[in-house]
Amino acid sequence: MKFSEPLIEGRLVKRYKRFMADVVTAQGDEITIHCPNTGSMMNCLNEGAAVLFSDSHNPKRKLRHTWEAVQVAHGQWAGINTHRANALVEEALQAGLLKGYEGLAVKREVKWGDSRIDFTLGDQSPVFLEVKNVTLGPAANEPDSGVMYFPDAVTTRGHKHLQTLADIVREGGQAVLLYCVQHTGAKEVRPADHIDAEYARLLREAAQAGVEVRALKAEISAQEIALVKEIPVVL
Repeated sequence: MKFSEPLIEGRLVKRYKRFMADVVTAQGDEITIHCPNTGSMMNCLNEGAAVLFSDSHNPKRKLRHTWEAVQVAHGQWAGINTHRANALVEEALQAGLLKGYEGLAVKREVKWGDSRIDFTLGDQSPVFLEVKNVTLGPAANEPDSGVMYFPDAVTTRGHKHLQTLADIVREGGQAVLLYCVQHTGAKEVRPADHIDAEYARLLREAAQAGVEVRALKAEISAQEIALVKEIPVVL
């Protein structure tokens, strides 16, 4: 995903009210920007951290700028705009980055029962694919291990998605849970038992039922965010 213009650099002051963040621009101005992330953003909110944000150039928007990425521990970057995840995955799918599913037709937002799944792959007997954005990596006082965790807060919505994917497989279909890892230091993804033990349990159950659990890692710069390679998921 190449940006139409380079992202703007700044420094984080604070995030608050979930959807707002104050930053100081390179020119020294303090402005409020939109934070497009409903999660806890654990280990992504260090005061004074370098940030990258975009400009909508829309004077009618209440907050015309959008927070896109933050520099986290060990000099790594995390992409915090969860609204980018599906677009990043769609680009990766069309580029054939998810091995085993190259060349299949990609459809967005497909219903299954009373649930809505992010993608299907293929026209006949489609594969259902759900996306989760991952940003939780090591803190500054921890080694730069490259181990990423999901979720970063208890997620009842995530529980439901796992149960739905498992149901698809039990009824004879195919399902994939794909972690979109927007973190430049990522080497592997693990379930966050220490944060949401129920999610971790359901994830392992879904995998045992036959749900594929995979992860693609992003590279991040002011010019572009793109998924570039697959990394392992360790259950």
